[in-house]
Amino acid sequence: MTDEEYFAMQETNVDGAFFLTREALPHLRESEGTLVAVGSFAGEFPRPFNPVYAATKWWIRGFAHSVAAQVGDEGVAVSVVNPSEVRTEFGSEDGEPFEERFEPGSVTEPAEVAEAIAFAASRSGSSAHEIDLYRRDKYSDTM
Repeated sequence: MTDEEYFAMQETNVDGAFFLTREALPHLRESEGTLVAVGSFAGEFPRPFNPVYAATKWWIRGFAHSVAAQVGDEGVAVSVVNPSEVRTEFGSEDGEPFEERFEPGSVTEPAEVAEAIAFAASRSGSSAHEIDLYRRDKYSDTM
């Protein structure tokens, strides 16, 4: 991983979550809304192929849980959605087509992630702390 790749990942996953949360909290306090963070399977069960990515997603989970403890009494709910492989171009820097990287039916579709985020955002209070989107049979040996 180059310095540029490292900083881009930190800026996107860590700095992005921090600054977005900081700006959103006053509005969420007023509306008693829900903050939904996008974590990852890798943030729960790190795998060896990208430890920096796993660490940034682990950070998002810890940050979200800490924010939840901080603002829960103010009517703000905080949830984390943790998808596994999602059908996107992320991770295809080597030019390998998505269809060749994963078995058919073994990935999460973007619409499934959007549905989980919408579900989490529609819950009030503390009814949905984390939503995991992955096939447990696929990853049973890592849990």
